[in-house]
Amino acid sequence: MATYLDFENKIEKIQEEIVSSHAIANMDAVKSLQKDLEKEVNKTFSSLSDFQKLQLARHPDRPYALDYIKMLMTDAYEIHGDRAFRDDPAVLCYLGWVEGQKTMIIGEQKGRGQKNKIKRNFGMPNPEGYRKALRAVQMAEKFDIPVLMLIDTPGAYPGLGAEERGQSEAIARNLFEFAATKIPMVSVVIGEGGSGGALAIGVADKLAMMRYSVFSVISPEGCSAILWNDPSKVEAATKALKITPDDLLEHKLIDDILDEPLIGAHRDKQTTASVLKKYFLENVKALRALSVDAMLDQRYERLTAVGAFSE
Repeated sequence: MATYLDFENKIEKIQEEIVSSHAIANMDAVKSLQKDLEKEVNKTFSSLSDFQKLQLARHPDRPYALDYIKMLMTDAYEIHGDRAFRDDPAVLCYLGWVEGQKTMIIGEQKGRGQKNKIKRNFGMPNPEGYRKALRAVQMAEKFDIPVLMLIDTPGAYPGLGAEERGQSEAIARNLFEFAATKIPMVSVVIGEGGSGGALAIGVADKLAMMRYSVFSVISPEGCSAILWNDPSKVEAATKALKITPDDLLEHKLIDDILDEPLIGAHRDKQTTASVLKKYFLENVKALRALSVDAMLDQRYERLTAVGAFSE
């Protein structure tokens, strides 16, 4: 059953009327309602606020990393463990083929349903998850396999055990190692990109965001709690943080925005996966045309330009 957000109430009502009209075979009413639905969708989604885009990024039906892996990959083989502590289910590493291109996909997985959310730790990786990602990238580099990283996390897990096992060091190590990895690296924010949890698999030759995704240094809830000590300020915090793809592209913090269906990726997952696949393959081809030194120089210039400003 489809899940509708609070600003989609009119769309939900029209959809219900369409179902009812289908049930009584009133096709004239269906055609009229379809036109009403198209108008309402265009009206609603052409003027979304930043907070509404955040809600879409967190939509429970939105495709997660594992959904994309299943749609994009053939002969997929999962890699487990960091060879130091344990396997972290919040981070997925798969080796397989994407339309004839051998690929390593690394993604953060939130999980669906109560049991799976707990198993995946709500998409919040522990340090062993980032170390598993590093192991997968090093394996890919050894065999000259390009990497696609899918960011979707509220942030790195802040628990005591994670801190004891070196959460900040694991994130910093990935930033350091990925910057010099001699293979094409593409990273895409598919939902929610939160703080260091996103950065740890965000260092790449190309960093893109899906149309309804967010990328921020802190969650709006955390920001409103720190700045105003008032949870009702979440919408104001969302706007102030500038976390949408348009804002980040304007400030040159990301390279591209990947389009998705107007009504959201969760309503047409296959089309969205096709957009993601095309973006990855095109960039791998372009990066392969460069020498390794030129590719690394380009990556270095891109990374060091982040945060640059003039007065």
